[in-house]
Amino acid sequence: SVALRDDGTVVTWGEQVRAQRDDGPTSGRFVSIACGYGHSVALRDDGTVVTWGDHMRAQRDDAPTSGRFVSIACGEYHSVALRDDGTVVTWGDHMRAQRDDAPTSGGFVAIACGDHHSVALRDDGTVVTWGDHRRSQRDDAPTSGGFVAIACGDYHSLALRDDGT
Repeated sequence: SVALRDDGTVVTWGEQVRAQRDDGPTSGRFVSIACGYGHSVALRDDGTVVTWGDHMRAQRDDAPTSGRFVSIACGEYHSVALRDDGTVVTWGDHMRAQRDDAPTSGGFVAIACGDHHSVALRDDGTVVTWGDHRRSQRDDAPTSGGFVAIACGDYHSLALRDDGT
């Protein structure tokens, strides 16, 4: 488990089998945290990303080391970060296309991750999905615009329209 204190420090506790606790950040002021199956990601107030925990599937090894990020999300074995220029960076497992199909253009304002798929919301209100689609995580994604928020469950995604539906 990971918690973000109001002073910007990160606290970890729980299982230690995959270095979920020992490798946690010990310095910096953090503004956001996210957890996958055995790895965690934290966003510093300077826009840098810190990862720790399991890296059996590259959850840590491929983490971005440059750029200014504004948002982070974790799937089971992959992570996504949103840069301040609206581009998306993915790292970690890509057995189910969690990285290979990620969007390469910009204009994104929000990100979310399910177990093996991800969703991003564009500034024009359209939704982009990538990754696993064995359970229709991508196939049934909305093609129209007008969305203002997104979220993911293990094998499904949600998008909220600007009219509240």
